[in-house]
Amino acid sequence: MQSSLEIKNCELYRQHELLLSLNEQVKGGEILTIMGPSGSGKSSLLNWLTGTLPNGFSANGEVWLNGKNINNLPAHLRHIGVLYQDALLFSHLSVSGNIAFAMPKGNKKQRLEKIEHALEQVGLKGMANRHPDNLSGGQQARVALLRMLLSEPKAILLDEPFSKLDTQLRVDTRELVFSQIREHKLPAIMVTHDHSDAEAANGKLITLNLAK
Repeated sequence: MQSSLEIKNCELYRQHELLLSLNEQVKGGEILTIMGPSGSGKSSLLNWLTGTLPNGFSANGEVWLNGKNINNLPAHLRHIGVLYQDALLFSHLSVSGNIAFAMPKGNKKQRLEKIEHALEQVGLKGMANRHPDNLSGGQQARVALLRMLLSEPKAILLDEPFSKLDTQLRVDTRELVFSQIREHKLPAIMVTHDHSDAEAANGKLITLNLAK
């Protein structure tokens, strides 16, 4: 069965003001891009999908992942991975510790081998024991990507994940992230302010407006 993330009859409110209404299905390997000004509900939509909608917001509708309604599941059981603007790496853990933190439990040796292999794939060979604070912004972004992928998510949300990278690094990191989404055939939704992100995603684009 092909993986898919489906938003059914979503209506998102701030207090009593309707911010957005959405019906969308994203198939595995596709990236749906959502653009719009600050305050239009982009990040709140991602919060709703992960089950972490903040106070002051409410929503109707259903989230379906791979044919299963996940509306009533707590955030940690939804199997939705998120990449943010900041890498949000733990300072008290090494690079491999950061990645292992999110991985399903299992044989320690096999997990370390998997981490080494993944690091090599993204050009970070030999960095497993490095301290994350000693990495460049681009390296941190790649570690955050691996931590998310090796947690074995069933869908991916991208919340402005390239916005703090300079132009060339942005292009390279974005290419890496999108290629991993396609390779793993994961449905993905990206929130961005940048038109070049939307073009590179090469999928459907939704532009939100501020509520009147």
